[in-house]
Amino acid sequence: MTRRPSVVQRVALPVLSLVLAIFAVRMTAARADSGQVDAFARVLVDTAELRSGPGVSYRVVYLAHRGETFALSGRPSVGFWLRVMLSDGRTVYALGDEVQPFAVTPETPGAPSRPGLLAPPPLEGSHAGLAIVGGVLSIPIVGFGVQHIGYLEVRPSLVVHRTISIEAFVGDATTGDGTQLLYGGGLSIFLAPGWPICPFVGLSAGGLSVFPNPDSFVLRRADSYLARAGGGILFALRNRILVRLEASNVSFFVPDSYKNAQTYAGGLGVYF
Repeated sequence: MTRRPSVVQRVALPVLSLVLAIFAVRMTAARADSGQVDAFARVLVDTAELRSGPGVSYRVVYLAHRGETFALSGRPSVGFWLRVMLSDGRTVYALGDEVQPFAVTPETPGAPSRPGLLAPPPLEGSHAGLAIVGGVLSIPIVGFGVQHIGYLEVRPSLVVHRTISIEAFVGDATTGDGTQLLYGGGLSIFLAPGWPICPFVGLSAGGLSVFPNPDSFVLRRADSYLARAGGGILFALRNRILVRLEASNVSFFVPDSYKNAQTYAGGLGVYF
């Protein structure tokens, strides 16, 4: 004889199943919130245009290739568009038909990761840049030895390739005795454009113009040519912001002689 379940059992079993289901959903959400489960999108087509907004009327920010993976960001979708993050932290939109969303856990072999504080320098796809650095100009002055002067420099640039840019510079070293103005242009070569910490070297030429104050006994009005060689490191942060540290040797040429000076500077830059 089969024993029929009691009223308590008939009520308790569905309630228990519902509680377990709710618990499972909450555990899954908790794992996602804690970063144990994360969502990404992989490009399925040969090339996919990632745009600044959810529509073909928005400008193309990045051209992605088959197999590239991007973290999903914020709202999972807007119409047929998915909101994703580039490696430099910018948010863009991908057409849903061109990417495949998927979820991973940290234990998944080869699992992708979200962009961190550092990102590759935004040299790929950039057309121009601007950096402002400040530091010290160590320059010999006749009769006074080597003088260490506060120095501020502006560096606009034209990006030819992700490894090469044409850079101009205008630097100002001002003291109570007057102003020493450096200016010129040249090439910068980026040795590891795909690394978040990117070393670079540079060669340039230009001139130095000295403008003394009327009562100065240290500086004299003069103009000379200069050649400059140096290098440094770019620390690339999210949202295309760069920290730039550099040092250079500057040779000033005057009739029948020359002198060497050094610059040590650091500052911020951006590419666009």
